[in-house]
Amino acid sequence: MAGAGMQAAYPADRPGADRRRRVDSTLRAVHHLGMTLPLSIATVCRNNRQTMERVLESVAGLAGEVVAVDSGSTDGTLELLSACGARVIETQWKGHVATKQMALEACELEWILHLDSDEPVEPALAASIRAFIDRREPGVAGARVNRKIWYRGRLLEHAWQPEWRLRLVRREHVIAGLARWAGADPHDRLDVDARAGRVVDLPGTLRHESFVTFAEHLGKQLALSRIAAESMHRAGQRGSLLRLIGSPPGAMFKQVVLKQGWRDGIPGWLAGGTAAAGALMKHLILLELGEKSPDGPGA
Repeated sequence: MAGAGMQAAYPADRPGADRRRRVDSTLRAVHHLGMTLPLSIATVCRNNRQTMERVLESVAGLAGEVVAVDSGSTDGTLELLSACGARVIETQWKGHVATKQMALEACELEWILHLDSDEPVEPALAASIRAFIDRREPGVAGARVNRKIWYRGRLLEHAWQPEWRLRLVRREHVIAGLARWAGADPHDRLDVDARAGRVVDLPGTLRHESFVTFAEHLGKQLALSRIAAESMHRAGQRGSLLRLIGSPPGAMFKQVVLKQGWRDGIPGWLAGGTAAAGALMKHLILLELGEKSPDGPGA
């Protein structure tokens, strides 16, 4: 497992029950051996048991604490977290930014690594995190990691690449209000104020398992498009026919041509097409919301 000299297991490697026993025993064993870092894992979840198992495996031996904010899981996620010794906060979903901020503020160790519930840490990245924290570099406030999409059975090397994201911050900066979640749902981001210090990039890969199949990707993309359109509408943005026409081909051109997603083969084209579908739906929904509002075109 990552951070303990062992490779993390993924779905094809072993039955689910064996994976759960392995997660449980490994987390407890490394805790008693004192191998963990002064590192909290912050995550949010709802019915993510399958992917959460792999996330927990990937940080066994690395993190001294796991803090999970759960918004109504009924699939065994809560039982898994409890068995692994995680601290769980149960609450209603408050949106991406607010819920992730809650998890961030609940952490108690020197460093905080945010992981979505479908983001296992690859072994090379786990080693980078360990080396980074052990170095105790002065003047460093946080670190960015590169996230790659696990799509239809393999990692995409071009579409959505590179995707550097700030995920590792010092708790003292969270307490001081210098590190916090920002953005507009669902496009959240973790920010750190320049006054806190510099941010470095860590080698290795954060593996994003949100889109295992094309159908799943398309469904999630359309759901996120509605959330994005509603956020834009609340912020006072109005729908635009020009953006409706221009954004979908622009989104596909970015992923397939500029990011060279064509080199990923059919998965790269599917990724670009789904990005285009998401852009189309977002701007259609924004037009619809504007029509329904009191000062919209249909008023």
